[in-house]
Amino acid sequence: MRRYLCFLLALMTLLCAGRGFSADDLQEMTFTVDGVTRTALVYVPASAKTNLTPVVFVFHGHGGTSRNVERSFAMDKNWPEAISIYMQGLDTPGHLTDKEGNETGWQAQLGDEGDRDLKFFDAVLARMKHDYQVDTKRIFATGHSNGGAFTFLLWLARGDVLAAVAPSGAMARFARQLKPKPVMHIAGEQDPLVKFAWQQAMMDVERKIDGCAATGEPWEKVCTMYPSKKGTPVVTFTYPGGHEVNPAAPALIVKFFKQVSGGSGK
Repeated sequence: MRRYLCFLLALMTLLCAGRGFSADDLQEMTFTVDGVTRTALVYVPASAKTNLTPVVFVFHGHGGTSRNVERSFAMDKNWPEAISIYMQGLDTPGHLTDKEGNETGWQAQLGDEGDRDLKFFDAVLARMKHDYQVDTKRIFATGHSNGGAFTFLLWLARGDVLAAVAPSGAMARFARQLKPKPVMHIAGEQDPLVKFAWQQAMMDVERKIDGCAATGEPWEKVCTMYPSKKGTPVVTFTYPGGHEVNPAAPALIVKFFKQVSGGSGK
């Protein structure tokens, strides 16, 4: 039995090493933004000190945590060559739920909460640029639900910084103010919270803004890509599910980010 347990331990160690990560690779970093302490779970590959490295920001839904969203998106495992940053929100009034703001979330509009979350994003990115070799042409954002809505807000407010975005289960009330940007939109067809019809309307606006072809083409089993002469394609990933992070989404998000930023996408 002891020999068998030693074998299993060695096998697990080899598997983790082969995938380029371990349970200890995530570190909690703290930042002070307007006198308030903010935190994020951060994965940094060893090569980031010397090699140009992509960065992926990930935002949890309303009531979520950085740890929750790390488990559901697992960008550090799906793209171990990139810096993955799982941001932690503060108590925030929700648009669809939690009007009192008893749970964690993200600002919904420009100017909300003193733009604290936009400033948080700026502070984290500034530290990454200071400490590591950040590839400024490959900075991305993704998130689910309220975190997806904040991803849209980043597209609006920090579009000159981001190479592409991938919101899940969300839409933007300021959609028509957005500028062209590669986007992957992920939506559950039975979403009871962010209605699928709303998300379809959002995807229509995205295709119009990005100058996409009227007809899409298959891109993976459940995804459709709408090419754009502007170089800002839209990928729609719709699935017969509800308001949850689809388990197939993270790997496809990584493929999309790589593809639109000049990587192989494979």
